[in-house]
Amino acid sequence: MMTFEYGAVTIERMAELEPTSAEMQLTGFLDKFTPEIAASAKSILAAMRARLPGAVQLVYDNYNALAIGFGPSRRASEAVFSIAVYPRWVSLFFLQGARLADPAGRLKGSGNVARHIVLAGAEDLDQPDVVDLMQRAMRAVEIPIDPTSEGELVIQSVSAKQRPRRPARKD
Repeated sequence: MMTFEYGAVTIERMAELEPTSAEMQLTGFLDKFTPEIAASAKSILAAMRARLPGAVQLVYDNYNALAIGFGPSRRASEAVFSIAVYPRWVSLFFLQGARLADPAGRLKGSGNVARHIVLAGAEDLDQPDVVDLMQRAMRAVEIPIDPTSEGELVIQSVSAKQRPRRPARKD
């Protein structure tokens, strides 16, 4: 069980999803990656689910990456965070990160909206500066994630064409 500060509320419960067809589909998407990246992504997703009970998870198996957004509803524009799984790493995206104060200088990117942090594993989510950024992001949203909601996992789209999910072999 994890404790995570959510605005003025402290959450002390673990979000659990029953295996559903969407969950099985997500597992299939993750299994396209190397075992190391898939294991890292699964542990990061479990940690995010624990921190964001009630979140709607929107899955996009896109051309460049597998992305799982976390927000209060099925509207992608309301998502707060996204986990993006690439062949060699997993990133945590702050979908309104360009507006966040980042005293530790952790956020990467130069776009007008999003910023990201490359994660070595789920333990990176426990680093004080990452926890601080996540709390700042949660306080900045117009529509918060309701921690008492059941949440859901939704497969939003699957791209017919995709880049390889495993890095090219170096011979």
